[in-house]
Amino acid sequence: MKLTVAQLAERLGAELVGDSAECRRQISAVGAVESAGENEVTFVTDPKRNYVHLGPGSLSEQSDGPFFKKSENGARTLTDVRRIARLKQSHAGAVIVARRIEGLAKPQLIVKDVNAALIEALNVFRPELKAAPEGIDPTAKVAANAKIASGAAVGAGAVIDDRVEIGESSIIGSGCKIGENSKVGRNCRLDSNVVVYHNCTIGNNVVIQANSTIGSTGFGYSFIDGAHRLVPHNGGVSIEDFVEMGANCCIDRAKFGNTIIGAGTKIDNLVQIAHNVVIGKGCLIAGQVGISGSCKLGDGVVLAGQVGLADNIEIGDGVMVGAQAGVSHSIAAGQRVFGSPATERKEAFQIIGLTKRLPKLVKQLKQLSKRIEKLEAAKDNKE
Repeated sequence: MKLTVAQLAERLGAELVGDSAECRRQISAVGAVESAGENEVTFVTDPKRNYVHLGPGSLSEQSDGPFFKKSENGARTLTDVRRIARLKQSHAGAVIVARRIEGLAKPQLIVKDVNAALIEALNVFRPELKAAPEGIDPTAKVAANAKIASGAAVGAGAVIDDRVEIGESSIIGSGCKIGENSKVGRNCRLDSNVVVYHNCTIGNNVVIQANSTIGSTGFGYSFIDGAHRLVPHNGGVSIEDFVEMGANCCIDRAKFGNTIIGAGTKIDNLVQIAHNVVIGKGCLIAGQVGISGSCKLGDGVVLAGQVGLADNIEIGDGVMVGAQAGVSHSIAAGQRVFGSPATERKEAFQIIGLTKRLPKLVKQLKQLSKRIEKLEAAKDNKE
């Protein structure tokens, strides 16, 4: 799709500032500041979301460093030296910003929320791929008693077992396998080679990316008569509405009852969720997270990359767990924790700071030990 800068501004609900001739330029894609061409729109993220104010008259800089300083009338103004310099050098045809940047020649699309506008722009210019054809591909194997709703698409080589139900307008990609008695709701998309085992339920508007597995047997063993014996997992998995899941994720079925993924939860690639886990609504789970059996997560929990949760713990509503944290105990609602074992964030950073000082402290301790030895030796000689 191609739109003029002016048309894009209207589509985004943006205030447009710039030369009228430049606003007639055709835009066909979104690009980064450094690499965008004249037919691409770029963006500068909202400073209120990304940067820190240190108070009136102060300077603050984060890793990519805009500066906030006191203007003549006492108000904070953005001078963002680095980004403005890069924007002036950029070949982009227009820029999406949260506030007007003085001295910038290219058209500016001023919006309330840059991130929301960016999502809309990316949707406008998304690649035009061939739509999945409705109906069942001739190479798919579909059980006679399966129910495939109108408007659904079943791709090449897919296998749909007995008593499976697939809702309206859902897309089952090539090579998918859906086991007996499982249900897929409306407007879902299961990408290539997704496996859904038996007795699993997937709600409406769910996205599961390629090679993920839903409903595999959980890792539960008992040591009996000198051997590890697998505990039967007779339950299922229930994925509620508007869940989105990345590639190569694994969600184990429950021993009894269901492993549950709450509505609106978003899961990154390579995540392992064990048997009988219950995840609340609107959670964010980043890549390589591992959640052990029977954990319970409240609503709005955020687990950063490579977080590991021990089994049978509860994580309260709104908890945020920092990257690579190891959580071995339950955490009350609203806390922010970090480290391994996971600790309240402020305390965890203090521990890290002290740990970094250990080499110096050890050196000082050795020096003090030598001084004490000399003092003790001198005292013994006098006696």
